[in-house]
Amino acid sequence: MAVSERKLVLCFLFAGLASVTFVACGQSQGGSRGTGGGPAGSGGVTGSGGTPGVDGGPGDLAASGGAGTPSGGVSGTGGKVGGGSGGTGGATGGTGGTGEGTGGSAGRAAGTGGNASGSGGVAGGKGAAGAQGHGGIGASGGKIGSGTGGANSGAGGGSVSSCSGSTLSPGNTNKTIQIGGVSRTYILHVPTGYTGTKPVPLVLDFHALGGTGSQEQSSSGYQAIADKQGFIILFPDGIDNAWNIGPCCTNSRDVDDLGFAKGMVAAMVSAGCIDTKRIYATGFSMGGGMSHYLACNAADLFAAVAPSSFDLLVPDEEPCAPSRPISVLTYRGTADTTVPYAGGPGPSGKITFLGAQGSFQRWASIDGCSTATTTDGDCTYYGTCSAGVEVGLCVKQGGGHAPGDANVGWAFLSRFTLP
Repeated sequence: MAVSERKLVLCFLFAGLASVTFVACGQSQGGSRGTGGGPAGSGGVTGSGGTPGVDGGPGDLAASGGAGTPSGGVSGTGGKVGGGSGGTGGATGGTGGTGEGTGGSAGRAAGTGGNASGSGGVAGGKGAAGAQGHGGIGASGGKIGSGTGGANSGAGGGSVSSCSGSTLSPGNTNKTIQIGGVSRTYILHVPTGYTGTKPVPLVLDFHALGGTGSQEQSSSGYQAIADKQGFIILFPDGIDNAWNIGPCCTNSRDVDDLGFAKGMVAAMVSAGCIDTKRIYATGFSMGGGMSHYLACNAADLFAAVAPSSFDLLVPDEEPCAPSRPISVLTYRGTADTTVPYAGGPGPSGKITFLGAQGSFQRWASIDGCSTATTTDGDCTYYGTCSAGVEVGLCVKQGGGHAPGDANVGWAFLSRFTLP
């Protein structure tokens, strides 16, 4: 076996992540109230627009926008990507009503403000606050008036789940992002039915040691499900065709793969219509190790993970203290010799696996699960864990080092959202 080949086999492991920090301080200004506006009914004059909210400076925390009055209160714009988010402008309400927008979370570009409500109709109720989320997805407006003659009259009011400004188009695109001055690449796949008007889930799918994002795209099975279920999926490329996780496996121990994962998510939230409570990670072999690592270190961003053919390492090699309980489903084969099912030293001798059952029990302990389990086919689950999460292990008797069933993985992931 060639040295380079043995190096790939020996490291078939775990890629680390150094976090990208999003700083929050201060506040940005919301949109001002609109003025004027004629009476309800046919021919009612709409009010003049309020001014846009001011962009937040780098590191600013988003603030809620001002309330609007009869139609025309212009929403404020978001802050700068990568430095704190600006507050959104006030959403306009129906006559007598108000709407309130909220900004995006720190470190991500805020979306535009709430949706305009009708004018000239019967007085609207108070608009619901917009979803905050990463990226400040728009706020809902007040109820639209039911009188005739005013703009948008007679339509329903209340909360909406829509986006504006999406720049993503269906299909595959090779993307590049700068992380700590290093160019990182990934494949973006947007499903054929994507319109950019409704928030959709986002999945990050990590390749095995020695692999590429393109190889993972063609072999994991998740892209076909993305097209059927309508979620966006990314296939990242690891430096040295590896992931930097704990003791292994990129040549440099300074590769920032945690920052890479967070950066990809931020880029998608900025460019697309992403449901920020439904972001997931999966991967095969060392890519599965990357998924475990994100669960340990980025549970505030990822709702659930589904790794294949990789386990947690022993605690002194891989500390794991997620910021909240997180759902994890792992696929393993009992005849896997690359990542031994029973655990123990990895082929490189630099890492030590907990084994499939040991990793399963450790996640159950981390997530505060009880001893009660249920079995469904090849999968066993702890279903009574803290905060309503679940921990599962799917075991293929006689199975080797192979990807898990993407249909089972997605069925699990899609049931969980961030709190």
